[in-house]
Parts: sequence; C-alpha cells; structure tokens
Amino acid sequence: MVLENKLGIRNSAELAQKEEKLTKRKAKILIESGQLFEFEVGTFKALSDIHKYLFSELYDFAGKIRDVNIAKDHLQFAPRIFLEQSLSYIDRLPHETFDEIVEKYSDMNVAHPFREGNGRSMRLWLDCMLYEKFGKIVDWNAIDKDEYLNAMMRSPISTGELKYLLQQRLTDDFSHHSFFKGIDASYYYEGYTLYKTEDL
Repeated sequence: MVLENKLGIRNSAELAQKEEKLTKRKAKILIESGQLFEFEVGTFKALSDIHKYLFSELYDFAGKIRDVNIAKDHLQFAPRIFLEQSLSYIDRLPHETFDEIVEKYSDMNVAHPFREGNGRSMRLWLDCMLYEKFGKIVDWNAIDKDEYLNAMMRSPISTGELKYLLQQRLTDDFSHHSFFKGIDASYYYEGYTLYKTEDL
C-alpha cells in the first residue's frame, strides 16, 4: 500500500526515495538555519511543527494527529480513540532531568501520533529537549541500529536500557557535519540510506 501523497506517486520504492531526499533536505535547513532550537521545547506542538516542516511537501497529514490505528513489528501504538488524551498527558509530563526527558520520549513513541515519520521527527524533538536542558544532543551516528530499536521496543516496560544507551552517546559537538551524520543515522534506523544529508 502506497501512502496518498501530494506528488501523486503510486510506487512505494519511488515514494520512499523521494521522501528521503525531500525530508533530509528539510532537516538540513532546520539545522543550518538554527530553526530546530526555536520550537516550543518538549511539547506536542513542537513535535507537530517539526513533523509538518519535514513532511509538508509530501503529505497532507504532515503535523496532524493520525486518524487510523497503526502498529509496527508487533508493537501496537496508542489507539486512535485515546490518542488526543495521551498527547495531552504527555504534554504535561516534566522534562527537566535526563530521566524525565527519556521517559517523555518513550511515552511519545508509544503514542506515535502521526501516520508516518514519527521516529525521524521524534529524534529531533528529543535533541531539542537535551540541548535546552544540558547543552548536548545524541550522537545518533554512534548508536547501533539494533540496540536502539530493541531498547525502544522494551521502553514501554522499562526505560533503563534506553537511558543507558542514550546517556553514553551524548555529545556537545553541534557542527553541521556531526548533525548531518546524525540525521543519516536516524534515517538508517528506518531503512533510508540512499542520500547523505550533507550532499543535499
């Protein structure tokens, strides 16, 4: 099934290629312009704004709460009927300490508010919280894909593994080169590997 898109693409491989190129380019602009750190940190509005910025050229649902139930790898995300209530709850959660930030991130992952592009948007959202509170971001390029995905899968039960994994990979290197490598790693987690952000 190919997601309905603004470009009228009906082939899933072609859509994935176009999505990677367009959204990586938008992520690059967010970073180069400094806009990434101007969002309302830690809120669903910030996440929605990031998602809308990345995906608005492709999807009408960019930045909008999904209206369908979704699952991935046997993990059922928050039912649509309870999604707005879940997001309101997550919005009120504190994000002052490292533990609170990771727990909020994990809860947002369970909510998975968008039809597509949740992980890529949420990792930028997480970096915004960490940057504001600690002057650090995650070096996604240094985190193994399987270790990360397994920790995320287990985080609804316990966030300990995820906290350890992320805490070991915090960096204060905000150079564009480092950030772009992190974007590429973030996309690699989702199977997007055709383009390097730095070259777009």
